[in-house]
Amino acid sequence: MKLPRRKFLHLAASAAVLPVLPRVARAQAYPTRPVRIIVGYAAGGGADILARLIAQWLSERLGQQFVIENRPGAGSNIATEAVVRAPADGYTLLLVAPANTINATLFDNLNFNFIRDIAPVAGISRSPNVMVVNPSVPAKTVREFIAYAKANPGKLNMASGGNGSSPHLSGELFKMMAGVDMLHVPYRGGAPALADLFSGQVQVMFDNLNSSIEHIRTGRLRALAVTTAIRAETLPDTPTVGDSLPGYEVSVVNGLGAPKNTPPEIIDLLHKAINASLTDPKNRERLAQLGLAPMSMLPTEFGKLIADETEKWAKVVKFSGAKPD
Repeated sequence: MKLPRRKFLHLAASAAVLPVLPRVARAQAYPTRPVRIIVGYAAGGGADILARLIAQWLSERLGQQFVIENRPGAGSNIATEAVVRAPADGYTLLLVAPANTINATLFDNLNFNFIRDIAPVAGISRSPNVMVVNPSVPAKTVREFIAYAKANPGKLNMASGGNGSSPHLSGELFKMMAGVDMLHVPYRGGAPALADLFSGQVQVMFDNLNSSIEHIRTGRLRALAVTTAIRAETLPDTPTVGDSLPGYEVSVVNGLGAPKNTPPEIIDLLHKAINASLTDPKNRERLAQLGLAPMSMLPTEFGKLIADETEKWAKVVKFSGAKPD
């Protein structure tokens, strides 16, 4: 029997909609129970504070509790693997941090491939590291520091909070691009590294801005430059490293990820909720107080950034010979 064209088109359209209905219903129902955000760092640090802000935003917007679960250890790999192995249902999420892009090369035998096994959900914030020196160092600018380091090869000590950390590799990228020889001195955390920088045991550090900012303001440390491509709002008179070393750029990027195969409609819902939160003036002000700039990105854009950062840090890890602690 030949169907009238109008009736055929109506039935065809109805059939096309059917597969979509369960997906729409699933997105509308999510979340129906608490959601975990797993953080690869101890409670109280910068990553943990940011994760708790995100959890608060999502709880308010989506009507279920988003709770933080801290799983420090192995350079954040324990947390990442926990999310990789979790069901892909949107109820286990990961705070994505620079370590995720560094560890892909730093560790030889990971049980996961971050780019393959974690689905990008949303970029959230971007912040600089800051190149700080002990006031006894005569250099007042990056160019003067490079000249001073070249005149004293191997005599300057560069501190970091640990091998393979963002501050460490920020310094290694600087060494690679500037052609200077400095001795890397790793510490077990940023606090002891800063203590020796204050005393002059080490001369330079590429520290997280939010942990150095007060010491810069009080004069205990001298800021030579920030590592991002543009100046930091909290240090508007401080130039970028790239002003003196073209092409140099390091951003501490944080975002949210989920296990691969998480339904795209759930990722889209989370992404929209985060982006809506990032437009709230109060939330933006809170980020600014932490030295963070909001970073609204589509999941595909965030995924590309992760891939680009992974490629960049692979070159630096190989150049430096960095090994995990």
